[in-house]
Amino acid sequence: MSVPPFTILYVTDPASSVHFYRELFGRPPVEESPAFAMFVFESGAKLAIWSSATVEPAVTQGAGAMELAFPLPDEASVDTGLAKWQARGLTIVQQPTRMAFGYTAMALDPDGHRLRLYCLAPELG
Repeated sequence: MSVPPFTILYVTDPASSVHFYRELFGRPPVEESPAFAMFVFESGAKLAIWSSATVEPAVTQGAGAMELAFPLPDEASVDTGLAKWQARGLTIVQQPTRMAFGYTAMALDPDGHRLRLYCLAPELG
């Protein structure tokens, strides 16, 4: 079975979420309509934003049941990334901390989707 390179986030306000992710990624979506937008990355991975009011079948779970994880090269990058997110007003739900897998911090997007910054512990990297 292949690995799915496509993630879809269900959101309440697609225009607001597209603006948020456009700023976060520093790029515009390659496709955008009032209910849907898609970002495509150099790796081939895709992230779509879809209005939870128009998804079929209807959404049965809220935000926070999954996360987008952003790997970074070192702890300083995690700290710097989190400081940028704090300056933008993101809700921070986990200050930088060391966990079994490495150094990490977490914020929430406007819908409450989890955004994790992390660098792997040296023995795992």
